[in-house]
Amino acid sequence: MPALTRAEAETRARDLSVQRYAIDLDLTRGEEIFGSTTVIRFTALQDCDTFVELRPAALHRAELDGRALDPGLLDDNRLSLTGLTAGEHELRVEADMRYSRTGEGMHRFTDPADGEAYVYTQLFMDDVQRVAAAFDQPDLKAVFDVEVTAPEEWTVLGNGLATRTAPGRWRLATTPPLATYFLCVVAGPYHSVRTEHAGIPFGLHCRRSLAPYLDRDAGELLDITRKCFDRYHELFDEPYPFDSYDQAFVPEFNAGAMENPGLVTFRDEYVSRSAVTPAEAQFRAVVVAHEMAHMWFGDLVTLRWWDDIWLNESFAEYMGYQVISEATAFTGAWNDFAVVRKAWGTDADQRPSTHPVAPEPDAVPDTASALTNFDGISYAKGASALRQLVAWLGRKEFLAGINEHFARHRFGNATLADFIDSLSSATDRDVPAWADAWLRTSGLDTLTPAASPAPNGWRLEVQHAGSRPHRIGVGLYDRAVTDPGQLVERARTTFDITATSVVEKRELSGPRPDLILLNDGDLTFAKVRFDERSWETLADTLGSLPDPLSRAVAWNAARDLVRDGRITPADHLALACRHLPVETDPYLVEGVLTFTRTTVVDRYLAPDLRTDALASLAETSRALLDTGREGSLLSATRALIDCAVTEEDAARLRTWYEDGAIPGAPELDPELRWRLLLRLCVLGAAGAAEIDAELARDTSAKGLEGAARCRAALPEAAAKEAAWASMFHDDALSNYLFTATAQGFWHPEQRDLLAPYAERYFPDATALAARRGPAIAEAAGRYAFPFTAIDPATLASGRAALTDPELTPALHRALTDRLDDLTRTLRLRP
Repeated sequence: MPALTRAEAETRARDLSVQRYAIDLDLTRGEEIFGSTTVIRFTALQDCDTFVELRPAALHRAELDGRALDPGLLDDNRLSLTGLTAGEHELRVEADMRYSRTGEGMHRFTDPADGEAYVYTQLFMDDVQRVAAAFDQPDLKAVFDVEVTAPEEWTVLGNGLATRTAPGRWRLATTPPLATYFLCVVAGPYHSVRTEHAGIPFGLHCRRSLAPYLDRDAGELLDITRKCFDRYHELFDEPYPFDSYDQAFVPEFNAGAMENPGLVTFRDEYVSRSAVTPAEAQFRAVVVAHEMAHMWFGDLVTLRWWDDIWLNESFAEYMGYQVISEATAFTGAWNDFAVVRKAWGTDADQRPSTHPVAPEPDAVPDTASALTNFDGISYAKGASALRQLVAWLGRKEFLAGINEHFARHRFGNATLADFIDSLSSATDRDVPAWADAWLRTSGLDTLTPAASPAPNGWRLEVQHAGSRPHRIGVGLYDRAVTDPGQLVERARTTFDITATSVVEKRELSGPRPDLILLNDGDLTFAKVRFDERSWETLADTLGSLPDPLSRAVAWNAARDLVRDGRITPADHLALACRHLPVETDPYLVEGVLTFTRTTVVDRYLAPDLRTDALASLAETSRALLDTGREGSLLSATRALIDCAVTEEDAARLRTWYEDGAIPGAPELDPELRWRLLLRLCVLGAAGAAEIDAELARDTSAKGLEGAARCRAALPEAAAKEAAWASMFHDDALSNYLFTATAQGFWHPEQRDLLAPYAERYFPDATALAARRGPAIAEAAGRYAFPFTAIDPATLASGRAALTDPELTPALHRALTDRLDDLTRTLRLRP
């Protein structure tokens, strides 16, 4: 499928304006095909030739202004419209379309729990053509009228209020002007919880087998939704711009959620059958707030081209965390952002694939390249940049500029230049210069403190390696006189670091503090270093920093230190084992424990130290359980299971699995049972019989994923070969079952058994990505990469694969990132 280029989109936007889509979908034609009839009313602004996008299973009829077009004019996904004269036109297209199994287009899922079928659309960024004919680009907005024929027992949802007009027949309310990628239809025997707030109908929807869990969570979800809705109305002058607000939790969804106007779709893991950690519960709330922010920034005002995707995602990411922290009980949202989400951005910004938050226009020449920019930079770094902007510009001025932006571009499209102009209207500060420094550059600045004596006290210097201005908090801490292992805050001061300075200096009274913590409060995006005395103090006292956000900044700095080789992996492990048992913030416990277990121990640490390291982390996890702090119990239990490595450990797991309980731990719900069984399979202490028995116990979709993960994890040649074939050769796996199989395949304990697959991975993944598209390509690059094959040969094979001209952009980006991780790991291992 040829990607739409920016030049083609600009030409088509000059040639056309689109008024209306009338789309009629027939979802009653079986499990493979659905019917699609599209009528597009548009105006040619001048005499021109153009094209409409469509990816049908069969094109039955196409008519332009009542004149039949030759179906043979369809070339791949483009139907040529030649000889258009200036004026109004009508295009009618009738086609059969294929359901998707990869979460792209119209995805169809059959629930193994009860055999019920569900469909939903996911049309970002250029997949509307898998459902209907369209001029598929974001700046050709139009009104949508949608009708749907579905099985009589199904519910149909869409961007506007849905009305049943006859048995099995539904009409969706006419929308305001929308970008084509926002079209959304959700259909099936959904379970719904409905209410109304501020005169707007609200709804929650999930498949029937998850109904008890949605009913359990509905009160919390609706409370969060109402509070976010009210908070946005306090912040924004423009009222909510659509006629309803539905949130549908749909199966096998590739992203976290999608901001379809009036009908947000979420991955249905957010309606969990099993217990969740406080971090997981909070992140679900953040996603609710994030998607609601898009109703204004993204849906009401839409980017013109995909180089400005950060305008959508950075804004929604920032507002999601800010609104949740202000309007709900999740007041520690920024702690979790600092220790987990922000690390996603800093990692991405240090890879060869890094890019500015707002790339230059020529850096995003087509939709295929644009898709690779949905990463930690567009989300986490962009949100950090906006947080710094608010600190620098002022909250009042920031919101005034945002509201001006909504007013100027309501139901239209806007660019970075438009956004900067709107912000500039609210302040005398040089916003364009700030944007050039923060949004048009890539890479991380580094801030390092230095202390020296001064005549009336001491002098603090902040060394700045980089080119951006920063407004930061600086925390000054002393060891407590009565207990040197505890810290007390002396003061917190603000530093304004200019873009051009190398060192900022300030004289302060009294003796120098024991700890100088730069970026205390986490208001900027930069690496933070320590002087020698501060690091010695922190190594002893990190867990006693009074504010959890300060501890998050310190943990993130420690993460950078081990990744940059400034402390050893063993040093980081020791830091975690020393301070996590006293950590009271569950978000920090989960974030640090996960990074230490999966990255430091499995990758950075020398293999001969791994068994002892896992034993130390297991002791840390048991210590966390012994504290009885409820917020950390589930994270500690998961880590305790994952740290099992010896025969004695396996025997202990087996006892817990058979007894159905772990002493001192939460109840063994389905998620923990599958986790236990997975670890037993990895260690060769369980096999096919146990997998089959557990699947008989749990016949849900999550059960199927758990079984796929466990089968791929078995340390048997036949099991590995079968898993490899299912992933790379028969193309039958859905996106979720592919991911589960990949997650189960690679384990450090099975390095010798897995060695032959490292070389097979690169050609097989290249061919797979070409066949199955970007969603599977991304999953293959993220989950199926041979991360246990930590050796120069794997790196050489991967770099050779990157030169293959047939490599798709999605897989190229994923491999580039994984190979950079491998390069770092090889550098860190002794």
